[in-house]
Amino acid sequence: MQVRGNGFFKGTLAQRNEFESVRVFDTTLRDGEQTPRTSFSYDDKLAVAAALDDANVDVVEAGFPANGDAEAEAVADVADATDATTCGLARVVESDVEAALDAGVDMVHVFASTSDVQIEDSMHTTREEVTERSVAAVERAADAGVEVMFSPMDATRTDPEYLAAIVEAVDDVGVDWVNVPDTCGVATPRRFGDLIEFVGEHTDARIDVHTHDDFGLATANALAGVEAGADQVQVSVNGIGERAGNAAFEEVVMSAESVYGADTGIDTTAIADIAEIVAERSSVPVPVNKPVVGANAFAHESGIHAAGVIENSETFEPGVMTPEMVGAEREVVLGKHSGTHAVRQHLEDAGFVPSDDEVRAVTRKVKAHAADDEVVTQAVLRAFAGEVGVHRERGEVTA
Repeated sequence: MQVRGNGFFKGTLAQRNEFESVRVFDTTLRDGEQTPRTSFSYDDKLAVAAALDDANVDVVEAGFPANGDAEAEAVADVADATDATTCGLARVVESDVEAALDAGVDMVHVFASTSDVQIEDSMHTTREEVTERSVAAVERAADAGVEVMFSPMDATRTDPEYLAAIVEAVDDVGVDWVNVPDTCGVATPRRFGDLIEFVGEHTDARIDVHTHDDFGLATANALAGVEAGADQVQVSVNGIGERAGNAAFEEVVMSAESVYGADTGIDTTAIADIAEIVAERSSVPVPVNKPVVGANAFAHESGIHAAGVIENSETFEPGVMTPEMVGAEREVVLGKHSGTHAVRQHLEDAGFVPSDDEVRAVTRKVKAHAADDEVVTQAVLRAFAGEVGVHRERGEVTA
């Protein structure tokens, strides 16, 4: 008897365990909410935060408390209601830091532009002032006894010498985390990995990464950052966020768990439900081809693929990631590309006992129907079975 098993760990891309664990910092409620035309209500924030907390996320960045009383209240109540570390964002402005501290967060995430284009044309200031204000903000938060994260915004477009200098400056006043953000999504995996190593040479703080998806590289860049020594990844559910979005929670978690064999601490079986909650609350639908959580992530139509998956799901799925692992279900879809294996399975699931000739006849009808851009529903399949003369199993009543 042939021994079946997924070839991933023996094949050309055999697992190497580049890292053993990674922490998950979720920014769905902060950067995710910055998705154009998206706004979370108070109830939305509490619901999403509760789902993330139940899934064992390490940090929930609940929002930007200085943005107004309603935001500050929501952040404070998330902090009260969750076991995860609750983080509040703050510019390097005294009032922002105080607003975050007043909200009772466990971590204050202060950020300042460090690329010259943003310093000059967004902050309208100088490198020296940015450094001075950053140090003061980190110092104030550290003195308050909370964890402190500092982000040199637009780090991937920042002069390396200045990046090193400002990282060293906040390191001197007790920063706990240095987040390295690819704010405009221009990094590539190898370059970003090199940047993480560079930053690590200039701080004793733990390193966190925040990547954007402008070129579709956010997840790859985030994981490259972890390979290079980062301890934590900032993600958002379904990848929502500014412009093209952030590294996706579901992609990073399942890549770490399944491809790298690393521990994220996340209850991965909650992923599908969390994706649905965020899609509903954000009004940002999940694309059908979205990795891990899209409707087609574990769906098969092509005859060769469907036949293989019916026999052994590892033939045309990763194997190291199954639908059950993320709280989803596998689906064999009937359509233009379907073969007899899929049609037989659907007929048998519906209670029919077809002959080989009947299966072939129904398959021809399925293909022709779908070729006219029509959906093959269960009702349509039953109608085709009736036209061909397929009978239900003896003892069952035909509807």
